[in-house]
Amino acid sequence: MGIENWSEDTVLVELPPEPQIGDELKTIAEVVQDRCECDVILDFSRVDVLTSSSLSKLLRLRKLLAECGHRLVFCSVAPATKGILTVTGLDGVFELAEDKFAALATLQTVG
Repeated sequence: MGIENWSEDTVLVELPPEPQIGDELKTIAEVVQDRCECDVILDFSRVDVLTSSSLSKLLRLRKLLAECGHRLVFCSVAPATKGILTVTGLDGVFELAEDKFAALATLQTVG
């Protein structure tokens, strides 16, 4: 599992490619539910494409974080995955950043 605590209120998660991404997202949701005190950065550098099931889990994770007053930021998103987010209209729902450091900077801004 690629979950790394970047600070006491920020967690970085390196996502695996499909089909393992679904299990990883489920685990992350459980961690967030238990902790409910952190922002989450999802590193998509190993993800080429997303299934509808994974998109559903990402939406649930975003909702869970929002209910706790925290944010979800995607980074290193491949062009094909960005295309999926754009076609589904989710590019306006999720926050995207170029890389881990840009994602961290995004979290430091009010949003």
